[in-house]
Amino acid sequence: QVQLVESGGNLVQAGESLRLSCVATVAEGYTFNMYTMGWWRQPPGKEREFVAAINWSGTTPAYADSVRGRFTISRDDAKNSVYLQMNTLKPEDTAVYYCNSDSSRSLANYIKSPPSTLRVWGQGTQVAVSS
Repeated sequence: QVQLVESGGNLVQAGESLRLSCVATVAEGYTFNMYTMGWWRQPPGKEREFVAAINWSGTTPAYADSVRGRFTISRDDAKNSVYLQMNTLKPEDTAVYYCNSDSSRSLANYIKSPPSTLRVWGQGTQVAVSS
């Protein structure tokens, strides 16, 4: 259906910015613009949590409270890509960040979904923010 590859993770200092990219390889018969795309993260020793999502139309991107105002999700369907611009990074943003795609949920339902119910993930990219 789709394969996802994230990149852009790095070790940065608090207050700095980072941009994550996720490139999708979409199977024949599918189109990238039909997928809701999301970013999730898993801090060390913790559960995977929702960060941001954007639906196929790009309407009303959604954010976790912890990142709203600092992070921006965007998509470029021509490049089969989704991005996460992360500004004013904080140590609590330290996590492995995962790209996810979904074609079966509304955006409202997607952001409330337990991560275990989401099927298509990238391999993750490490973001570490030092004080």
